[in-house]
Amino acid sequence: MQVDDPSTGRRLTAWIHEAGDDVVVVIGGGDRPHVGCVVLAVAARVRDDGSGFSVSSSVLTIPPHKEEPIARGVATRIAETLGRVTVVTAGVHDDGIDSEGIATYLHLGKKLTEKLVEHLAENSG
Repeated sequence: MQVDDPSTGRRLTAWIHEAGDDVVVVIGGGDRPHVGCVVLAVAARVRDDGSGFSVSSSVLTIPPHKEEPIARGVATRIAETLGRVTVVTAGVHDDGIDSEGIATYLHLGKKLTEKLVEHLAENSG
């Protein structure tokens, strides 16, 4: 699954692996996808009636990588929306990237998040 920014040619690609009820998502982009950050998000029921989730997350970042906002956003949203334990790894490398390029990838991360949640909600069984 991927999202693109046609004006810049930038793209994020996600691979989804379901491990029983749990979800593992690998996100890559730029010239050399890699592991820059890993986030584990765990959902717990908030109310006795079973509605709503609270999410706890753990983050491992390989310095000096900056992919945490993308990885945490995806992991947290999947866990809080679907109540599934979620692991997301993200790595984006774009030589000479400027602040506008970073903003583009962050925007793509948000678009990818919604696409992933929609896909998993429709295809969970």
